Amino acid sequence: MEKIFTTQLIGKLKKIEQEEQDAVEDGARLLSQALVGDGNVYIYAQQEMTGIFHVAAFGEEPLQRVKSLSNETIDEISSSDRGILFSKTADDEQLLHIARILRKKHVPFAVVCSTHEKEHEIEDLADVLINLHIDQGLVPTFDGKRVGYPHTIAALFVYHHMKLLIDEMLEDYE
Repeated sequence: MEKIFTTQLIGKLKKIEQEEQDAVEDGARLLSQALVGDGNVYIYAQQEMTGIFHVAAFGEEPLQRVKSLSNETIDEISSSDRGILFSKTADDEQLLHIARILRKKHVPFAVVCSTHEKEHEIEDLADVLINLHIDQGLVPTFDGKRVGYPHTIAALFVYHHMKLLIDEMLEDYE
């Protein structure tokens, strides 16, 4: 099972790299706009995705001027800021709630989630949408179910790619 999980996970990460490369670059560009100006980068990440905020804020290479985005902090955000929203799926009601408020406040933002290859309201709200392509568990079990949902691993993969691009863009800007 472990070998199947590893093989499938590597395949999903390669799919993100191949199919979402332009969106990842667009997302990095969007977040860089706040950092070359006076804005902050607000990260929305709930449940198991909270680790992404912690990596961005407290990791070995923290993102500049990063803040947590939640119902409690959403009133602080302005149009000079940028947002990035992480969720397992595009159907997450709290994600949609935050996205609608950001759109209403004219705050550009990117969304990183699995879309399950169907249309969602989030596509109309987000400036950039990055699909994690985790539509089901990666490992089949003996009883026909699937287990192993690496949403957080895939989201961290996207975050680190964006962070590398942001650093490169900021270096070029200086």
